[in-house]
Amino acid sequence: MWVTAEEEAQLLVRAEREGVTVPRLLVAAATSETVETPTERRAVIVELMALHRLLASVSNNVNQIARHANAGDEFPQDAKAALAYVRQVAQRIELIIDGINT
Repeated sequence: MWVTAEEEAQLLVRAEREGVTVPRLLVAAATSETVETPTERRAVIVELMALHRLLASVSNNVNQIARHANAGDEFPQDAKAALAYVRQVAQRIELIIDGINT
């Protein structure tokens, strides 16, 4: 495939920005169903991994609240805060999924 000097310069700049080779950039562009770049894809993966860690932390908090409630003690006041946090994490997940699907 032949490209002009200007096109080659643009490819080199974009490949450098994306952290990939020019051939990898071209293959990704040609095989992608979306206009998503490798950098954007990595950012989504990083965000999903962060959300996974947050959900693990929330799960631990919910288990502690349930254990406390099952022990017959009063329902903890911080339960409302924990549930609000769960809702925030769920909303973040929905936003990311919406972003992936658009």
